[in-house]
Amino acid sequence: MKIAVIPARGGSKRIPGKNIRDFCGKPMIAWSIEAARASGCFDQVIVSTDDEKIAEVARHFGATVPFMRPEHLSDDYTGTLPVIHHAVEWFLGAGHAVDLACCIYATAPLITPADIQEGEGRLQSAGCSFAFSVTSFAFPIQRALRLADGGRVEMMHPEQFSTRSQDLEEAWHDAGQFYWGTAEAWLEERMIFGRDSIGVPIPRYRVQDVDTHEDWETAEYMFEALRARARND
Repeated sequence: MKIAVIPARGGSKRIPGKNIRDFCGKPMIAWSIEAARASGCFDQVIVSTDDEKIAEVARHFGATVPFMRPEHLSDDYTGTLPVIHHAVEWFLGAGHAVDLACCIYATAPLITPADIQEGEGRLQSAGCSFAFSVTSFAFPIQRALRLADGGRVEMMHPEQFSTRSQDLEEAWHDAGQFYWGTAEAWLEERMIFGRDSIGVPIPRYRVQDVDTHEDWETAEYMFEALRARARND
């Protein structure tokens, strides 16, 4: 079987209750649940949480919550790999043969069903351990600056000062939306950012981390703009 696992821990400190806070008319997590369900890729869409309020919202929007996440996987330092490992292991222990699992972040309202489908297709065709969303940096990272003592400027790569922008290699980063992986890869907690993974490019106008209040407001602007464009198409 193929499962979607949406990690949604309670107790967010920077944006309290962000997983179920209203985002453009629905709880934030609802957009991820609905995209996962609409993709048609999964036998089950589950939410891994330690919070009963999040679990209640998740069920309302069509996800299942087959277990409550244990306390040792619910602190501020727990990463994605052990959370998905736990979910896959739980299904195997319940007698369900999991082939693929896709981690979808609860704070990814710009994700689309087509993105998820593309991720599965790339994973299957490439024979990799993982396939995950990536997007390009808006400016050449080789021209990055640091602010030193007193605000003085230094180039991180001064040898690139005279290189034309078009001659610099394009750089990409994790888009923070979804991570398809084989059951074996999740159980072994293999390195996601490596040669055994394939990227699924997402345009920059559909990528926004939501970690601060400024991020949240930016994501709302982007979401509403995309929704308005879809209505006019």
